[in-house]
Amino acid sequence: MESVNQILEQALAEIQASDDLSVLDDLRVHYLGKKGEITALLKSLGGMEPEQRKAFGQAVNRAKGEVAQAVSERKQALEDELLNARLASETIDVTLPGRGQHRGGLHPVTHTLQRMNDIFSRLGYDIATGPEVEDDYHNFESLNFPPHHPARAMHDTFYFGDGRLLRTHTSPVQIREMMKRGAPIRIIAPGRVFRSDSDQTHTPLFHQIEGRLVGESVTMADLKGVLQSFVNSFFETSLAMRFRPSYFPFTEPSAEVDIAWDRGDGKQPGWLEILGCGMVHPNVLKACGVDSEKYVGYAFGMGVERLAMLRYGVKDLRQFFENDVRFLRQFH
Repeated sequence: MESVNQILEQALAEIQASDDLSVLDDLRVHYLGKKGEITALLKSLGGMEPEQRKAFGQAVNRAKGEVAQAVSERKQALEDELLNARLASETIDVTLPGRGQHRGGLHPVTHTLQRMNDIFSRLGYDIATGPEVEDDYHNFESLNFPPHHPARAMHDTFYFGDGRLLRTHTSPVQIREMMKRGAPIRIIAPGRVFRSDSDQTHTPLFHQIEGRLVGESVTMADLKGVLQSFVNSFFETSLAMRFRPSYFPFTEPSAEVDIAWDRGDGKQPGWLEILGCGMVHPNVLKACGVDSEKYVGYAFGMGVERLAMLRYGVKDLRQFFENDVRFLRQFH
């Protein structure tokens, strides 16, 4: 019995004094392993008398349990110490100044598009959207484009192998809405359009807003009033505006709209084209199932990037699409 008590006292003292998990594990193996000191005491039970064996066995088992518990408690204590030390080393002083975060912002084209949508919404127009992949009928034929029109050519339009195409304007949205809703109707169709063109003032992908109003007593004067109101609201000033006769397959009569614009060169303001418009061609109304004898209407279309360039003083359209953060931060 005395040997058991001595081994127990020695084991508990060494366990309590251990300050490293690896040292503690070595002690566990030394006392409780297959060749450990306490395990050796259990193996010696076979050579003892029955009465002695019982008492000795109980003492050894009790010592084994105490050592195992001491190892477990010491292991937990050491792990807690390591965790606390690590947490202390990783402490963050929340009173220190922050690193700061750069706020994101909307793209200037998105700003412009939202501004235009808001203005036309206040004028009573609904916003309509439609597919960007279109068919020839909705993109050209229903809009009175003749078969030989240059816009149908491969070098101007992106075609798919099955005859479908990327829409070249948002007019197909107006066609689909008129086929669905009939007349009267008052809508704008903002969205992305695609044309095979790229230079300082053109990109293959750009944004348009096209509008259409169809009713029983619509005149060119109504169209002029709406566009003048839009121009003054968008540029936040009263600008002179003129209509020049032009040609579009889907309107008759047709016009291009210029505004008196100060180019910043010290000279007198010059005329600058910003959009096209006209009275909806009767053939377009018929293609939509609308009675052209009863209803008339007007339509207009403008490039969002074009107006963004004028509003923000940007000279090269391609800057909008280069994703230069230094350029884009100016508009946040």
